[in-house]
Parts: sequence; structure tokens; C-alpha cells
Amino acid sequence: MADSHSNEKKSRPPFPKRAIITGGMPYGNKDLHFGHIGGVFVQADVFARFLRDRIGKENVIFVSGTDCYGSPIVEHYRQVTASGDFKGTIDDFVKYNHNRQKEVLEAYEISLNLFAASSFSRSNEIHQELGAEILKTLHKNGHLVKLSTRQFYDKEHETFLNGRQVLGQCPIQGCASEKGYADECDLGHQYEPHELLNPKSTLSGKKPEMKEVTNWYLRLPDFIENLKDWVSQVEKLDSCRVFVVKSVSEFFEPPTIHITLKQEDQLNEIADKLPPFERAEGKSKSMRLVFKTLEHREKACDILTEHEIRFRNGKTLVPFRLTGNIEWGLPAPDIDDVSGLTFWVWPESLWAPVSFTSTYLEQQGQPRENWKDWWCSKDAQVYQFIGEDNVYFYGPAEMAMLMGMQGSETTAFPKDGDFQLPQLVVNNHILFLDKKASSSGSVKPPMARDLLEHYTADQLRAHFFSLGLNKRSVGFRPKPLNPAANEKEGDPVMKEGNLLSNVFNRAVRSCFYTMQTYYNGKLPKGAISQEVLSEAEDVILKFEEAMYRQEFNQAITVVDNYIRAINKRWTADMNILKEKEDDQLRKQTLIDAFHMVKVATTLMHPIAPMGTEMIRDYFNLGEDFWSWDRVFDSLYDFIPDTEKHEFKFLEPRVDFFEKHPSQVNY
Repeated sequence: MADSHSNEKKSRPPFPKRAIITGGMPYGNKDLHFGHIGGVFVQADVFARFLRDRIGKENVIFVSGTDCYGSPIVEHYRQVTASGDFKGTIDDFVKYNHNRQKEVLEAYEISLNLFAASSFSRSNEIHQELGAEILKTLHKNGHLVKLSTRQFYDKEHETFLNGRQVLGQCPIQGCASEKGYADECDLGHQYEPHELLNPKSTLSGKKPEMKEVTNWYLRLPDFIENLKDWVSQVEKLDSCRVFVVKSVSEFFEPPTIHITLKQEDQLNEIADKLPPFERAEGKSKSMRLVFKTLEHREKACDILTEHEIRFRNGKTLVPFRLTGNIEWGLPAPDIDDVSGLTFWVWPESLWAPVSFTSTYLEQQGQPRENWKDWWCSKDAQVYQFIGEDNVYFYGPAEMAMLMGMQGSETTAFPKDGDFQLPQLVVNNHILFLDKKASSSGSVKPPMARDLLEHYTADQLRAHFFSLGLNKRSVGFRPKPLNPAANEKEGDPVMKEGNLLSNVFNRAVRSCFYTMQTYYNGKLPKGAISQEVLSEAEDVILKFEEAMYRQEFNQAITVVDNYIRAINKRWTADMNILKEKEDDQLRKQTLIDAFHMVKVATTLMHPIAPMGTEMIRDYFNLGEDFWSWDRVFDSLYDFIPDTEKHEFKFLEPRVDFFEKHPSQVNY
């Protein structure tokens, strides 16, 4: 039997009583590519599954959905209908892609409680109601400003242009983006539409005009001190990812303009016409003009443009647009004299997980308002899994929006009952063959469903989870899709796959076949070695700590080493048994190995759910096998009477972690 556990004396990381997990929402104009799955959804799902085991599945909700609105979808729909590749309404188009996205997520065992949609079904109704409440509350609390700005207008097509219907160059200094759209580039930088360099309409191919429109904006610069307090809290987290803090903090700089040094003489000629500014050293043979207010910077931009001086704006907080006039958008409520607007797609996607939580709870027969127990309670924590390109939106923009719901006075330390600030789990880019892939770029990403023609879902999950995207961008190099692959070398994706289908599979099968051959399919009575118990406890605690810190590559490394240790110990004892028959040694080897398999199965459960669920099924044990309330228990604690307990009989050549049919050489 297992001894009393010394872990009770050790410090354990704290987990919330309840948790919301969100996965970044894919646009409704496309199928899922490998980046959606490998860069966000696998990590989010493993963490959600771990928390279900750790704090109870009734205390975890995992939501995401299709981001249905916005100009990228309108533009793509226009293209596919014009080419004849799709027939139907834009609503049909979005539903078609939503269903395909859902199919792929299910194929990868992504265990969402709800994969919803922002433009149809009950989730749309709740989403619209919540959006109206948020906009009205922010307005009542004094955090909105009504601004009239110039928007692109295609005279030839007599229509305003939104988002992806305009293409130019990003005006932000140092930006490496190849594509700048109406008011943001594909790397997430925000700017005013008139700042876009060399704009062209995707409808006519001509330079669009600028016409004035009125929209609601969040007074984002007013939240700078709150946001600095929030960043200070983030820095103290054990799970803090330094690059996230750096990325967010860049927006706390004062309003700045970057000008090349070779234009200094031109600048000096008009310097007295500019609002007050200070000169500072820049990067790459440039200087910085630093202003006290955004208004001063905007005036300076107009003067510089008038005198044909080229410049780029620096990163700083600017008012965050909440509404627009695109027809395919979530309707916004009428406020004051402003009517007929829709929400801009980015802000409405930020509260979509709240809408989806409410929708899910209603489906479970609970009051919709119970979403506040998950989003507004200090007993709960929201974890939002996103890619690094979206830090600006989920960082400064979302946090300010949630703080603005508190009242006229705001704080980064909300009281119980107010929106609590989510914890961002930001991953670096997952590259394809060491290059950033994009559906709209030159390097096309492989589709997620196509990868399943070469690998099993468990193999891909384990590989994606191991990549260490919390530290750096990492290349995904599947040998079947790599034209430069060396035939004599192994497939990099198969390292974790082989751990499952070779190493772990062998360990579990060895236990079952030995038990069936020598002990009539029964777990022999005996005591687990103290060394094995201590090692198991240490591995459990290390895995738990790594998951708490969201160091996912470290978590799988812990289990990897442990699984290999099972086979190493087994092989050593079997070599002794070849020399000398010793039933006591065989029995002890089996007892110890079964305990190690039990521990490894529990830890691998969130990562490789299909194979580990099969192991539990052959153990013939219930769902409480996964509970971390019993993580230190042995099989004897689950099976008090070993003589009566029936393990499922394991037939010859049955695999718990099957290889893909294409992997005959691995």
C-alpha cells in the first residue's frame, strides 16, 4: 500500500476555485490552419483539461467561437462569390466555415464546453445584449468620446471602405509588417486611417478618398496609470512572460514622431511652426520628436505632411475605436445623437467569451447572469490564450474596457463583483519551416485537418505542447511537408509521438501482459517501494509547478523523463530475471511499474487524452481516477480488493497509443 504522503508538508501552488479558459477566436472566413491548433488551441485545451483534473471539471469552463463579423470576412466573401467558389449569403458562408472549424477542433480532441458563433444562434442574441450593456455603461461612466474622423471612401464604388478593403504600408516606426490595413497592420499596430502610407482600395485598385464619419472611442490614454498598475501585477506572476510586459509597456511612451536624420535640415526650417516638442535620439539613423499630448502630435503630423517631410508615429496609447459603419457587424445601440452604427470587430470579440460563458450556462439550465460568478469573482480566474500579435487588444484595450465598467473612478485592483482582470497566456509565433506563415502571406500554412493525414491527434498535441512558445518563436518542421528534409534523418514532430507510441506504450503493455501471464490478470498484493513512491511524488509536484507557471515545455519534459525511467527500471529488472527466476523480484517490479504507469497516465491525461482514457478503461476504474484529490494515491487505494477487481484483458498487439498508418518507418 502507499504510505502517508509527505507532500502535505510541501508548499503547493495555489489554483483558483473556478476558472474560465478562452482560446483565440478564428475568423469566420477560413478553415483552421496549423497555427490555430498548434499555437493556441492545444495549449489552451491541455491547460483546461489539467484544471478540470486539478480543481474539478464542474469548476472549469472552456469557451471559444467563430469571429463572424468584420471586413476580412466581407472581403473574402466578395472574392469567393465573384470567382464562383461559393454560392450563398454571407451568413451561409460564415456558418459553413464555423462548422468546418468545429469539425477540426473535435478531431484534435479540443474539449471546449462551447464553440459558439458571434453572428448566429442564441450566442449572437446574448452577444448583442451584452455589447449594448457594455457600450452604454462605458458611456454612463464617462469613458467614451465621440470622435469624427476621416474614413476611406471608394468613389468608383460609392462605398466606405473598412479594414481589409484598404491596403497600404504601416506608418508605425520600426514595423516589419508587409500589410497595413485601414487602421491596423497585420502585426496589430494601431493608427489613424489617414496615417496609412500609400493606401489603395481592394475594390477598385485606386487610391481612396477620405470622408468624415463619427464613432465612439474608449478614452484609452486616460487609463495609462491603471494599466501601469496592471503591468506591475503581471510582472509579479510566477507565470509572467517577459516579452508580454515589454510589448505592452512600449505603448506607455509619450506621443512621438520618428524622422530620419537626413531630413533634419528640413525639420529645422519649420520647427517653429510645430507644437512644443523635445528632440531625442532615435534608432537606425533617426530622431524622435516627443510631444506632451496626442493633439499636439496630430497637429505636427499635418504640418510635416504639408511640408513633405516623411515620418513614422511611435507607439503610444490612442483612443480605442469601439464602433464602425460596416454593414456586416454586430449592431451597436443608439446613444445621444449617434445611431445606425455597428461594433468594430475587435472590441466585440473581446467580450465574446463573456457572451459565450453566459450562453453555455443558460444551456446548462443556469441563470444567464451566473457568468458574473466566473468573470467578476475573486474566487475565479480567467486565462486567455492568444498569439503575440494580439497583445495590444487583449492587453491595454481589453483591460481598460473592463476597468471602465467599474464606474467613473477606475482601478487595476477591482473589488469582488466587478470584472476581474484576466490572465493573458501569450504564445510566440509558431513558424512553418522556420518562416512565419499566413493565409494572406507568401508562405502558406498547412491546414490543420491535412496534418491528420500524417499524424495522430495525440502525437500532434504532444508535439505542439512541447514547443516552448512561452519563450520564443519555434519552427514546426513536419518531415512529410518539408521539401528540404533529409531522408536519413528522423521526423522532428515524432519525438513526442515516439514517446507515446513506443516508450509509454511499451511500459503499459509490459505491465498488463506480465500481470496476465503470471498473476491471472490480478494486481499482486504488496507494498510499493519507498523509492518509487518518493520519485512519483517529486514528479507530480514538479509537473504541477510547471503547469502553474505555464511552462508547458517543462511540464512535458518532466513526464518524458519519468516515462523513460519506467522502461529503464523495467529493463534492468527483466535482465536479472533472465539470469535467475525470482518471483518476488518480478512481483515487486510489476507493483512498482504499475504505480509509475498510474502516475504517468494521470499526468499525460491532459496532453494525450485518447490514449490515457484507454488506459483508464483497461484499468476498469471510474472518472475519479483523474482527480488530483487522489493524485498521490496508488492503484491499491482505488482497488481495495485486488482479488475481486477485474482489469480489462489486453489482447496481443493492442496499442494504447497507435501510430498513424503512414508511420511504418518509425
